[in-house]
Order: sequence, then C-alpha cells, then structure tokens
Amino acid sequence: MANYSQIGVLVARTTNPDFANAVAGAGVESVASTTGLGTQLDDGGTLETVDATAQAATGNPTGEPLWGLQWDMPQIHLPEAHAVTTGSPNVVVGVLDSGISSTHPDLATQIAKDKSTSCLGGMIDTAEAAWNPTTSDHGTHVAGTIAAAINGVGVAGVAPGVKVASVKVVNDDGFIYPEAAVCGFIWAAEHGMQITNNSYFIDPWEFNCRNDARQRPVWQAVQRAIRYSQNKGVLNIASAGNSNVNLQHKFIDSGSPNDGSFPVEDRTITGACVDLPAEAPGVVTVSAVGPTQQKSYYSSYGQGVVEVTAPGGDTRFRTGGSPSTLSDAILSTTFNTVTKTNGWGYKQGTSMSGPHAAGVAALALSAHPNMQPAALASFLQRTADALPCPAGVYNPVPKLAGFEATCSGGARNSFYGAGEVNAYNVVK
Repeated sequence: MANYSQIGVLVARTTNPDFANAVAGAGVESVASTTGLGTQLDDGGTLETVDATAQAATGNPTGEPLWGLQWDMPQIHLPEAHAVTTGSPNVVVGVLDSGISSTHPDLATQIAKDKSTSCLGGMIDTAEAAWNPTTSDHGTHVAGTIAAAINGVGVAGVAPGVKVASVKVVNDDGFIYPEAAVCGFIWAAEHGMQITNNSYFIDPWEFNCRNDARQRPVWQAVQRAIRYSQNKGVLNIASAGNSNVNLQHKFIDSGSPNDGSFPVEDRTITGACVDLPAEAPGVVTVSAVGPTQQKSYYSSYGQGVVEVTAPGGDTRFRTGGSPSTLSDAILSTTFNTVTKTNGWGYKQGTSMSGPHAAGVAALALSAHPNMQPAALASFLQRTADALPCPAGVYNPVPKLAGFEATCSGGARNSFYGAGEVNAYNVVK
C-alpha cells in the first residue's frame, strides 16, 4: 500500500473483486479500481538512428557533432540564449516518463541520481536499475532535448547546465497508470524539482470524465497531486496530444479505451472531460510545430488550453502527407532496449515539443532564481514569439484523411497559445 496522506489518497492492491464496495463508507470520498485505467505511451517509435563521431568539446552548442541536424534549436533562439547561460545545476527538471538511460554519453553527467526513482505501481524504488528504461526509450529522448550535455558528443540540449531526474511512470508494457502519475507528482514536489515534463495522458480513455463514477476518483487524485506539487514550487509542463482535436470544443472520441480492457466505443467529450495532465489547472500545455513554425499536422490544439507551442517535428508537410521526411522530426538521445545500446535518433510528437518548453523554463529559472510556478508560466508566455493563425481550414497533409483543423483567436490563438517559446527572451 502507498499512503499519500499529503493529498488524502491511498493506493492499495488486492485480489478481492468486491474491494471497492467493502471500503466505501464514512471517511472515504470515492474509490475505484485502476485495472484497465493505464494508457499506452504514444512514443512514436524511433524513426531513424544517427551516428555521431565524438570531437573536442567547444562549450558552444553549435560545436556539437550533430548540431547541424538540430533545426529545432536555432528556431527557439538557443545559440543566443547559451551565450548568456546554459542553465544552473541548481535547477532540476523531473522527467515523468519511461526512464532515462544513465549510461548515455550525452546524459550520464546530467542526471540527478539522488532525485530519481521508479513510481511503478505507485510505489517508490530508487534503485538505478528501476528508473532506467526497459522497453521504451521515450524518456531518454525527452531528457536529451532538455539537457543533453555540451561535451563534444552527439546533440545539445536546451538547458545543458541543468539537471534532469528520471521519474519512471511508464511500465514495461508501455502503460501509465494513475497511481504512478500521482506518485511522480508527489515525488517531484518533495525532492526539490522546480519543473516536470509530462509527455503522456492518463487513462485508457484519452479524456478523463469527472461525471463518470469510475473515472472521477482518478480525476480527483491526479488533480490533488498536481495542485500539491504546484504549492511546493513545481511548474508542470504537459504535451497537448497527437490526436489533432480541438480540446476546447465538444467532439466524439472514437479511439478509446486503447489498452484492450474494454471494447473501443464512441464517447461524446464534453466540458466534464479533460485530458490529464494537460488540461489540469496551472499546467502549461504545449502544442507542436514543425520547421515552418506551423502547427504539426498531428498536434491537438484549443483556445484557452494551449499556452505555448514548441518544435515537435512534422515529417509530412513537405510532401503533403506521404512519404515522410525524417530529418524534419526531432533529433535527440536514444536507447535501444533490445541491444541495450545508446545512440541518437529522430522522433516526433507533442511529446517532443513539451521538453523544449521545459528546457526553456529551466533556462528562465536559472536566469531568474526563485520565480514561482505561476510567475514562471506567465513569463514563458509573455516572452514567446506570437504566431498567427493560418487562414481558413488548415491541412498541411491533404494526402492523409482526418487532419483538417481551424485556428481561432488573434495574437493568442488555439494553435499556438501565446506563441513559440523563445530561449533567448527568457534569459536576456
């Protein structure tokens, strides 16, 4: 059993099929089984691996061997920012994900091992093997975008001077269960992390409906954990999702649940349903753009939901949908979970845009210490580069069906929020 008394949440394991009814009553607000409530991580797969030859470290991100393939970093003005600061080691970003390879040459010096843990099953396990990746390198890729070292090897991270902590919430089957996410937020709050990156959603239904008796306890527990972390000084950053849906409006979700626990069903998504953690209050939600600074074809969006945007890659826009141009995805650190070898490779998704924003937030906090979460969230938005709505119906991939979208709003809009994060603006 795990007792999160800070937020009034208990996690229990039992073989009793009537457990929920047995414990319901006085003093228990709600209870639900999380069986079947794990959502599978959408990691996009490693699209292509890249070889890197080590060379002398220059102290400059543009001197890293693979910098020429990192189109995303100049797009957010990283070289100018690094002329001011590469970040402070006092800033720790919690990567709530599938684990980080502690042997990767671009990450080995970057991990705060004393703040890393596995949260699988809602239980803490700080053994290094427990928080390393086992079946997915998603977290390793995310961590590299945030903080890959400037060391003459591979790529440069947005904030290579800061530390990342591996908080493993994705199990070996690729599922994120609510108790793991709750554990992750509480762990980050109590171990000095100022920022977390969350490139996932909770529940096999992409949208968690608080008017659903089974889902409401999950909604309550996760919201409490997020609120607790915010009160402890943590800014939580989350990806908007890769479903190309307008998170502001009612629509039909026809792809959930995605874990095989129940038949897939059509559900009307209303204001009672939210994408957690992206739509939780106080969370900075990030959409994705490609090399043209236009919304990536897959990125979800929504007026009042998306706060900022960042590079997430778009491998389809050049060809209108097919074939893919892999170099338009995001290059970062990888780990082959079969051969147990480290490397570098391309992925795309809002999972990749989120860590760009987390890295920029880490630079901002390095340049402006003691900034509280709400102020930091506001600062990210005020310093972003506004991007205009495309006219009419937007569809960069006409060869593919179902990717039309319409942008609403002005300088602050449903596709890009306040705009694309700007690393130089937050440190100058």
